[in-house]
Amino acid sequence: MDFEWSEEQRDFREAVVRFATAELSDSDHSLEWFRVAWKKCADFGIQGLPVSSDYGGSGSSHLTTVAALEALGYACSDNGLIFSLNAHMWACQHPIARFGNEDQKAKYLPALCNGSMVGAHAMSEPGAGSDAFALRSTASLEGDVYRLNGSKTFVSNAPVADLFITFARTPGTSGFSGLNAFVLESNTAGLRVGPAMTKMGLHSSRMAEVFFEDCEVPAANRLGRPGLGMPIFSAAMELERSMILASTIGTMERILERTLGYARERRQFDHPIGKFQAVSHPLVEMKLRLETARLLLYRLAWLLDNGKPAALDSALVKLHLSESYVASSLEALQIHGGYGYMVDTGLEQEVRDALAARIYSGTSEIQRNLAARHLGL
Repeated sequence: MDFEWSEEQRDFREAVVRFATAELSDSDHSLEWFRVAWKKCADFGIQGLPVSSDYGGSGSSHLTTVAALEALGYACSDNGLIFSLNAHMWACQHPIARFGNEDQKAKYLPALCNGSMVGAHAMSEPGAGSDAFALRSTASLEGDVYRLNGSKTFVSNAPVADLFITFARTPGTSGFSGLNAFVLESNTAGLRVGPAMTKMGLHSSRMAEVFFEDCEVPAANRLGRPGLGMPIFSAAMELERSMILASTIGTMERILERTLGYARERRQFDHPIGKFQAVSHPLVEMKLRLETARLLLYRLAWLLDNGKPAALDSALVKLHLSESYVASSLEALQIHGGYGYMVDTGLEQEVRDALAARIYSGTSEIQRNLAARHLGL
């Protein structure tokens, strides 16, 4: 199995690094900056990576997409922007690309690729996070219109979204069969977005509740056939957990390089602190986490590109990358000591951003459950 980048992939990765260094290095977490950065990413081709050229994308392989996202994480320190891009690509674009009809794909995918639309995925509810079967939002079919009622929470991109993928249950049903997926534009009557939530990290990625109050949705906006909501959701989540942390490989590499530089320059007791095992051993652990995470991710991308089963691998990748990201961020802060704890150094922000990785797209506990199920347990 050969994970060597082709010359074209290597050149593209270097181009992403140059782009992000030049265009995304002055983040101020403002909404105005987000919109500008979003459009710059779209013009470069980030949002269109996984989408067919028939609909405005580049139809890149999973390995090429991983290379681009890794480079983005290395050169762009705004983890919130990168998280929003991933939420848009995997949980909004992908369901339309895979399950949408021709009219839906032609109408929405070009706009999602070129940056004129921001996508969001509304599934979690106040009483239904990891338990998707506990959804209480309903969609009643009245002629050729569905009437949606209910609410969603923790919806990434909601305050800036132009398009929502959401899920609701036919009243009186339970289990798989009664769940439907819908595509809603943000100006749909009866759809209301709540105020932006204040989060611990990922500040430039906005999040909010979404409310449906007798929201009339044409049946033509249902995604897939009736009752296909759970397979659509499951497919979106499997790909999302496969890819959403690809950028953290670049982030962990950037943090490791920074911490190595500090360990070589910072002197205590007449020696660079990197000469002490209390510092050098954690740095070795950071390197080990980076390389094992990278190999797991590349192998998963190879499996996806070759049409091989990858459900177990996607859970393992999400679990290992998220835990490695948190551990290495904490290690870097500890090695920097008091300086690492200062806001100006940016390391405490890296830690706060990293902690969310163990929660979104399925908690670490859920990933262990998924992996155990695929092991026959």
